[in-house]
Amino acid sequence: MKHRRISRRRAALAGAGVAALVAAGVTFQTANAGEAPEDSGPRVLSIGAAGKLASTLAEDLGADAAGTYYDAKSKSLVVNVLDEAAAETVESAGAEARVVANSLAELRSARTALERDATIPGTSWVTDPTTNKVVVTADRTVSEAEWATLEKVVGELGATAELQRTKGEFKPFVAGGDAITGNGGRCSLGFNVTKGGEPHFLTAGHCTEGVSTWSDSSGDVIGENAASSFPGDDYGLVKYTADVDRPSEVNLYDGSAQAISGAAEATVGMRVTRSGSTTQVHSGTVTGLDATVNYGNGDIVNGLIQTDVCAEPGDSGGPLFSGSSAIGLTSGGSGDCTSGGETFFQPVTEALAATGTQIG
Repeated sequence: MKHRRISRRRAALAGAGVAALVAAGVTFQTANAGEAPEDSGPRVLSIGAAGKLASTLAEDLGADAAGTYYDAKSKSLVVNVLDEAAAETVESAGAEARVVANSLAELRSARTALERDATIPGTSWVTDPTTNKVVVTADRTVSEAEWATLEKVVGELGATAELQRTKGEFKPFVAGGDAITGNGGRCSLGFNVTKGGEPHFLTAGHCTEGVSTWSDSSGDVIGENAASSFPGDDYGLVKYTADVDRPSEVNLYDGSAQAISGAAEATVGMRVTRSGSTTQVHSGTVTGLDATVNYGNGDIVNGLIQTDVCAEPGDSGGPLFSGSSAIGLTSGGSGDCTSGGETFFQPVTEALAATGTQIG
């Protein structure tokens, strides 16, 4: 694959389509439990097939479904259910069933209580299907008094929530990437897109909120903001104003690039990779979905993908991908790529839909 360049400099660009992991209208014919072989076990599934099966089972099970995740080791779909009858439905469809205590409605209620009673800067919460709980994390900036408030609120939620500390500090990653610059700051360019046939690119919204005109690493202006959303969401759209190459690729920083052919929804357990000019390429796993992060100063972002992939300031806006599928845009997190940490990403599919763009 030929690695193209932008004005003699490599671009960390990736295309993203709207090929979602779960296609609308897909149906799955499940056999009756009594028809399945007695020694049958969970089917070996790709992450894409697991996502489709998860969507179908969620519709079939209704209120008896309590979350799903992908077991990368066994390559199987794990489905949380509330009773044995639902477990039989899951197993007959070829997935692994876990009978758990908390329903999705109870977990949503716990999140509502946290939003009402524990909106504290330096905190995040995410529904974790592997523990069947809402996991609340406080960073090092949370004071003893605020920690006591969190302990009280989480304690009142009982078995639906748990509280933990991180040594790092939750903050948007801004300062560098592969590299787009403006007003003295740097971010990473994420994914190349088109809108109405015109070339644009996606990056982080906390970058475009503070910068309106973007240059490449040499200082040549390449684009101007077309849309921006932060807080609440964290995506920005920049329209190209310079005639430069715009490959649907991600820079792998080893002389090669990963072609990107579409976009997909994240699944808990999915293996993912992130690229950015500050720390270059790092991989890890999706650990949660629909995460809420309070970066402070009223900057609360919802609906994020949580991962154990490290990142640092300057990686903001850079691409998160799995194989040839675009997954997210780097938002922020805690830790670094020396000691480790966790990073949150704006889902690309949401950014594409909101901005009316497509890969190209």
